[in-house]
Amino acid sequence: MRSSLAPGVWFLRSFSRDSWFRGFTLLLTFLVYTCYHMSRKPISIVKSRLHQNCSELIKPINDSHSVNDTSWCNWSPFDKDDYKELLGAVDNAFLVAYAIGMFISGIFGERLPLRYYLSAGMLLSGLFTSLFGLGYFWNIHVLWYFVLIQICNGLVQTTGWPSVVACVGNWFGKGKRGFIMGIWNSHTSVGNILGSLIAGIWVNQDWGLSFIVPGVITAVMGIITFLFLIEYPEDVDCDPPQHHDGSDKDQDNPEDPENSPYSNREGSQETMASCSKEPCAEPVAISFLGALKIPGVIEFSFCLLFAKLVSYTFLYWLPLYIFNVAHFGAKEAGDLSTLFDVGGIIGGIMAGLISDYTNGRATTCCIMLILAAPMMFLYNYIGQNGIVSSIVMLIICGMLVNGPYALITTAVSADLGTHKSLKGNAKALSTVSAIIDGTGSIGAALGPLLAGLISPTGWNNVFYMLISADILACLLLCRLVYKEILAWKASLSKGRGYKEI
Repeated sequence: MRSSLAPGVWFLRSFSRDSWFRGFTLLLTFLVYTCYHMSRKPISIVKSRLHQNCSELIKPINDSHSVNDTSWCNWSPFDKDDYKELLGAVDNAFLVAYAIGMFISGIFGERLPLRYYLSAGMLLSGLFTSLFGLGYFWNIHVLWYFVLIQICNGLVQTTGWPSVVACVGNWFGKGKRGFIMGIWNSHTSVGNILGSLIAGIWVNQDWGLSFIVPGVITAVMGIITFLFLIEYPEDVDCDPPQHHDGSDKDQDNPEDPENSPYSNREGSQETMASCSKEPCAEPVAISFLGALKIPGVIEFSFCLLFAKLVSYTFLYWLPLYIFNVAHFGAKEAGDLSTLFDVGGIIGGIMAGLISDYTNGRATTCCIMLILAAPMMFLYNYIGQNGIVSSIVMLIICGMLVNGPYALITTAVSADLGTHKSLKGNAKALSTVSAIIDGTGSIGAALGPLLAGLISPTGWNNVFYMLISADILACLLLCRLVYKEILAWKASLSKGRGYKEI
């Protein structure tokens, strides 16, 4: 007679395989998107190298420029007085292409194998990132080359976000999605930090390597993704996650937690039960208009537009701001700017943890956005008074700016992509993620463009623009926050815990 297994051993044997594959998928997709962001960051570090104050530098003996040439150390065509506008154009070539391509990318992502789609995108992204850096070694000085490379890179990078969010959403249920995805979404900040540090190594010498090295790493990661990515738990005989608790009720009371901004009276439990008894047809990918009709998609999309406007302005212009205002060197400014991303890691995890505990995604975002406005104002006025104040305020600003951005692009997108109104159809994750992040990417394109146009009038005006965008992002969530407050009140009045919505 076999002895019975101890409860702990039985638990490990039952769940370790599923947990191992989930952990592996989380790690692999983390590394994938870390590479995407790592390849975007070098341009913000190299900006201060493309246009410098040449009077502070010693001209090399073998330099061919005339004695009276005050722009000998700059890289043409960024050596003129309109260099900020030209650098803004290079940024926006990438960001506009990314925003436009994102709306299309999600539709392809629902219909093509994610492994092939993501791998091809990474290989092409590595290629175009490297081609930008090769412009240095090939001695290219025409604007159209850099703009064209950025457009191509922006388009192929849209393969990343919808694919990784869909893949993670396929593996993880809603229970602690905010916390798990808050940690996972730190890939954005980790990628920015790595991109800054790698670019900083060569920025003062052969700045082309600041692009080539991240490009090669991204391409190699694309090959690894092709070999090892697992799209669905069912592909390796693992149990799929349960996205809802199956406790839906037909109630018309708008204050009931079941009728919250993200809920719908039709659940997926019946569909799951019927599929367990007999084979079900392959779910049809959701249409673009169908995804827009999911409650909360439009509000969070436009909120992300303004939140991403602020975040990407910091991403692309913070090193140059520190270089000009605090008068650090190019490498030191790049290194210091990584503290904003360190704050972003903390903010993303905090936002996910708090929203899981309260089940209030919109309220968590709104509070952080409200606090971010005065902190940006203070950073601009007192943040450069000393190294200690600069470090502390950069971390706090990063927490408050990137926290809502991280929450909306991860947990909120996955929540809405597995919404109860979809009746268990998991084919909406990529499209919903693409709509939300695509709308946000419009703001990501506008932010650096506006910063390039406004900064010649003074950095104060750039910060006023960022604060205004932050307030608009907060206002767009008012209806959802109101719904969440009503749901909490109804929950307390009935003397029961706030149920998952």
